[in-house]
Order: sequence, then C-alpha cells, then structure tokens
Amino acid sequence: MPLVTTTPADDRVGTRSAASTILARAEVGALIGAIAIAVLFLAVAPAFRSVGNIGTLLYGSSTIGIMAVVVALLMIGGEFDLSAGVAVTTSGLMAAHTAWYFSLNVWVGVFAALALSLAIGAFNGWLLHVTGLPSFLVTLGTFFVLQGVNLAMTRIIAGGVSSNSINDLDGYASAQAVFASSFTLGPVQVKIPVVYWVLLTIGGALLLLRTRYGNWILAVGGDSAAARAVGVPVVATKIALFMGVGFGAWLLGMHLLFQFNNLQSGQGVGNEFIYIIAAVIGGCLLTGGYGSVVGASVGALIFGMTQLGITYAGWNVDWFKTFLGVMLIASVLVNMYVKRKAEGR
Repeated sequence: MPLVTTTPADDRVGTRSAASTILARAEVGALIGAIAIAVLFLAVAPAFRSVGNIGTLLYGSSTIGIMAVVVALLMIGGEFDLSAGVAVTTSGLMAAHTAWYFSLNVWVGVFAALALSLAIGAFNGWLLHVTGLPSFLVTLGTFFVLQGVNLAMTRIIAGGVSSNSINDLDGYASAQAVFASSFTLGPVQVKIPVVYWVLLTIGGALLLLRTRYGNWILAVGGDSAAARAVGVPVVATKIALFMGVGFGAWLLGMHLLFQFNNLQSGQGVGNEFIYIIAAVIGGCLLTGGYGSVVGASVGALIFGMTQLGITYAGWNVDWFKTFLGVMLIASVLVNMYVKRKAEGR
C-alpha cells in the first residue's frame, strides 16, 4: 500500500470570511455609531427630520471634516499635531493682515497665508526629525508660539483682538466666491466647504489605499525603523503629512475669513482635540499605522449630528463636551476590539 503524504496548508493563503473582511475596515465602528446617532435624533428631534436642515448639518460637519481628514492621515503616519486648531486662525489672520496692512489685493494675502501654512507644517516635521522629540511636544510648542503670535500681531496691526474688515479690498468678491460661496440642491443649501470636504475625503482615501505614498504612510506609522530599512523615505513622508495639515488649516482658515469677513485672534484653541476625536472615532489608532480617511469624515459627521441634534432635541448643550469624551473613550475601545477580532479570524 503506497504511503500517502499530505502537505499542511499554508495559512498565509487562506481565504478570509466576509465578516473578517468587513471587521478589518477601520471605519466600521464609526459607521455603526453614525447610524445609531442618526436614529436617536430622528426619533427625539422633529426638526432633525427636516430635509432643509441637511445643509446645516453638512456645513457644521465640514468645518471639522476638512481638518479631520488631514489629521487622520498624520495620525495614521504615527504623529500628532496639537497646533492644528490655532494654525487655522494663523492662516486666516495672515491673509487678512497682509492684505489690509499693505493695501494689497486680497489674493496676495491668500497665497501668503498658503505659503505660511505649508511652512509651519514643514517646520513641525523638520523639527521632529532634528530633535527626535515626540510630535506631541514639538507641536505643543508650536501651539503656544502661534497662539501668542496671533494675539500680539493682531493687537499691533488691528489695535484689538480681531482682524480688520477686508471686504472693501480688491479681489475680495472673487475670493469669497471660491472660499465662502453656496448653492442650492432643491431645498438644501450647500456651502462650498462641504464640497471641499467631500473632495478631500475622496482624494485622501485614494491616496491612502491606491498609491505608493499611501503604503509609505501606513509603513512609517506602523514601524518607522522597519520602513526605513526597506527604503521608505520616512522623514520626507512625515514632513509631507505635516504640510498636509498645513494645507487643511489654510483651506479652512480662508473659509472662515471670507465667511465672516474677519477673525478673532483667540479662535481655534481647543479645536485640535476635536479633529483628533473625529479621527479616532473614525478608526485611527493613537499608535499609528492603522486608520481610515473615510472613517475620520464619518467621525466629523457624528460631531455635526450630535451638535445639531442636541440643540434640536432641546437638551442642555452643556453636556455636549461630556458626550464627546464618552464617544472618544468608547471609540478607542471599540476600535481595539474590532481590530483584534479581525486579526484573530
């Protein structure tokens, strides 16, 4: 009788179940949370059911989502930026002060603000590389520097805590059309930041999942030493991610400037934590190497739904930040559980 030998199956080529594939998606927890919150407020807040209020909901979400996308990419790359909130204000103030003080076309101020925002991001990435300090400390220092500069320069140039009105300067109308216009879709008024938010989400998702640079981001976030060993340009990748945050800060800063015609020098303080919360709710791990751009946008949508839903339901808005804290802790626990279950299947 011939001897029959069997070769053990290679578990590396085994097929994954549909459930495992779904659970492996970082945004799954955020999607479940968004559905639950939508159902809750649809049940308890009649105004939340109005189609006309969709525009308001999307606008509130977009002002968080624009930054949540770029912050999520940075977090997936293993870093934080605690200066992201004040960087938005810095960008807007740079445009306003440059155009008003030198009596220039508003677009000169807009591009000066873009250059400054990208430079701040590049500086954060470069300083991180040179010093070897955690990004938490590097960007915390940048946070305080920008906060002080915003206030001091605004007092020097404008004589107060807010920038001067720039609506009488050349180029204001065209800049406002680009950064703060709106259009209607049936009963829904859509403001332009919603469009930019959607485009950033699509672009960021394609970048992360369909390009070599996306693989680099995941690699440097997972293990920068191993990534460097296989030829990934770790320093350049992280500097580019910080510059991406700078670009998002510029885009949102321009919207806020041209939406309200001026900016308060103290705006933005604390918003960096909201951006991080949106990214974490969306599936980003604080340790890096894992996360979702789409999930971060869903996290921003959750923020917008909660903020609007609490108001429409007539609840005490003082509990809003408490709700965000609970959502953050719950999201971290859910994300860890889902990731472990997906890896264990």
